[in-house]
Amino acid sequence: MLTVNAYAATSPTAPLAPTTIERRDLGPHDVLIEIKYAGICHSDIHTARGDWGPVTYPLVTGHEIAGIVTKVGTEVTKHAVGDRVGVGCMVDSCGECRYCQGGQEQFCIKGNIGTYGATGKDGQPTQGGYSTHIVVTQDFVLHIPDGLDLDVAAPLLCAGITTYSPLNRWGAGPGKKVAVVGLGGLGHMGVKIAHAMGAEVTVLSQSLKKQEDGLRLGADHYYATSNPETFEKLAGSFDLVLNTVSAAIDVDAYLSLLAVDGALVNVGAPPEPLSVNVFSLILARRSFAGSMIGGIRETQEMLDFCAAHHLGAEIEVIGADQINEAYERVLASDVRYRFVIDTSTLS
Repeated sequence: MLTVNAYAATSPTAPLAPTTIERRDLGPHDVLIEIKYAGICHSDIHTARGDWGPVTYPLVTGHEIAGIVTKVGTEVTKHAVGDRVGVGCMVDSCGECRYCQGGQEQFCIKGNIGTYGATGKDGQPTQGGYSTHIVVTQDFVLHIPDGLDLDVAAPLLCAGITTYSPLNRWGAGPGKKVAVVGLGGLGHMGVKIAHAMGAEVTVLSQSLKKQEDGLRLGADHYYATSNPETFEKLAGSFDLVLNTVSAAIDVDAYLSLLAVDGALVNVGAPPEPLSVNVFSLILARRSFAGSMIGGIRETQEMLDFCAAHHLGAEIEVIGADQINEAYERVLASDVRYRFVIDTSTLS
């Protein structure tokens, strides 16, 4: 076992604090990664504070991980010492069901094994990226292309794939009009990726305070949803509306923005149920859908796409002693657009 430094939540209400955790011994198919950077995702905060269900503490969160391979198991063929690699929201799955076999491990019938807050195949709780090292089976380790710096690549392992996957699935590209709801950690990557895919991109945000940023990141248009005229002016305009916010929205109002056969796709996860009037769907053959992350194959495709188009996350690098402050700033929407922990500050 390898003892490593980490930052952990010890209860739903206590601040995260320095600790040490044990990483499993390297198996034949495992990769040991020295973590260089770990992004802070809103999901980390929800999980650490028990918002999404019971949690076993202490818990080390973090599923946006970028680092360097320092050791490989005897049967590892996909990675070598010195490789620049990433780990996202999953560290394993059954590998046998039709979804795993089809490269969609996120939908594993037996349930994929999350990077933190899950139980690994060794029976031990998984612990995430707010740490100096992690051991992961080779099939769930991604190559980070040379065109991406590790710090700006880390958030792509969640925020990048969470937006790339639905944009890819619903055909964002030349001739398509895409709206991105919210310009936060997810939304800013959605804008960058949709623009790089060739779509005409509109940001729909509560106010115009981030308009300059949105246009700089690749949006063609920017509207405030707090203005009722926005929904009147844009009615029937979009092929795809990607909702990245985790707050409740008026689903019917956003469905009204879709053209015939358009889709409203949720990647944000509000805690309360959302209601929809079925006539908002059937009168224009619209769809209301959801999407989570992507499989390993698609995540690698996303990293390669981002490298080819020079797309990294907009980040603020922090030390470990700033994690609790960063949590509060995320909740206050006071970050543009992703906090990334320099894990050398854990040593």
